[in-house]
Amino acid sequence: MGLKKLKPNTPGQRHKVADTFDDVTKGSPEKSLIAKKKSSGGRNASGKMTVRNIGGGHKKKYRLIDFKRTKLNVPATVKSIEYDPNRTARIALLYYSDGEKKYILAPNGLQVGAIVQAGKGSPIEVGNSLPLTEIPLGTVVHNVEFQPGQGGKLARSAGSYVQLTAKEGKFATLKLPSGETRQVLVGCSATIGAVSNSDHQLVVSGKAGRSRWLGRRPRVRGVAMNPVDHPMGGGEGRSSGGHPRSRKGLPAKGYKTRAPKKYSDKYIIEKRKK
Repeated sequence: MGLKKLKPNTPGQRHKVADTFDDVTKGSPEKSLIAKKKSSGGRNASGKMTVRNIGGGHKKKYRLIDFKRTKLNVPATVKSIEYDPNRTARIALLYYSDGEKKYILAPNGLQVGAIVQAGKGSPIEVGNSLPLTEIPLGTVVHNVEFQPGQGGKLARSAGSYVQLTAKEGKFATLKLPSGETRQVLVGCSATIGAVSNSDHQLVVSGKAGRSRWLGRRPRVRGVAMNPVDHPMGGGEGRSSGGHPRSRKGLPAKGYKTRAPKKYSDKYIIEKRKK
């Protein structure tokens, strides 16, 4: 992926850093692998607004991604690398040798024409999916499962990856993007390589309108409200607002929301960095 800094011809272009999309090889999605995606506008089934600051935005179609990689030991050719409006990473269209087509998350370095495969005995190459038992220590992987056969859950956003640091008994130790070190069963599958589009975090929108295209409505700060509207509202002049709180009064910025006796605590060796 490449980035371009635009000339300040307009106020919206002054600070804009845009994606060049030079890694995308095809514009329109595969028709057999798309589904309808309805936007809620923040409303629930009865039409009441339950989530604020959501609405509008461009119409999207959902691309059906194969997170499970269930076609085992069937080689597939990468036909195209495509843009997906529903995620930060790029997606790759695979044509399997038996004629089936599927989308997967495109790892960094995967090229059109490459051959990828899933299942035991697959080579340790970018885009191939294997159980953690067969992956060497120190390998960078993504789309890692929590439970065998569940489908990848860890490291799916742009540029993220997990490092396999140890294997002992029926557990493998992983270092996650957050800095957390945790154990998962060695039977879980993972895909070799880091997720594509690592420059995504460097993109600068340049104007408020681009947030509206993404379906994000303006958000009013709590300290700018009146006391009746927010716990941090009110005060004379530009007052700080007191202790950071949500609109409903729950503490923010450092307040731990994780359940104190969560079942998965026993698998976490080192918690994520503060």
